[in-house]
Amino acid sequence: MMKQIHSYWAYLVVLILCIAVINAIIGFIQNKKFTDKSLRISLFTLIFTHIQLLIGLGWYFMSPTYKAIKTSGMGATMKDSSSRLLAVEHPIMMILAIILITMGWLKHKKKTSDQSKFKTIAIYYTLALLFILSRIPWTQWWNG
Repeated sequence: MMKQIHSYWAYLVVLILCIAVINAIIGFIQNKKFTDKSLRISLFTLIFTHIQLLIGLGWYFMSPTYKAIKTSGMGATMKDSSSRLLAVEHPIMMILAIILITMGWLKHKKKTSDQSKFKTIAIYYTLALLFILSRIPWTQWWNG
């Protein structure tokens, strides 16, 4: 059950993150005003990713991957690429992505011009999106 929640919520995270990135890039390129709508898109992205982090941490400590690390040790996990992806690479990259989103959110609040707000969100959220897309376990995501 927790795995399904984590997977389905991930679809929402990727969707809203894409919307936030596109909104920020368009706002920056077209020199738009940073409105309440842009603020809310960025804020909901921050909130959705933090909720996903909590769900992911809950799933991680209940997962077969975590149980395998406890039984066979980290050495065996690191030798197998699919186990390493689930046990190490995916969690670390997702945490780094959420840190980038959080930093982008915090830095954009200190900016005074609309252009610099959009630019900050665009840079940090795009990097986070790339981190996320690079370490989604795609084969398991589509199957589970």
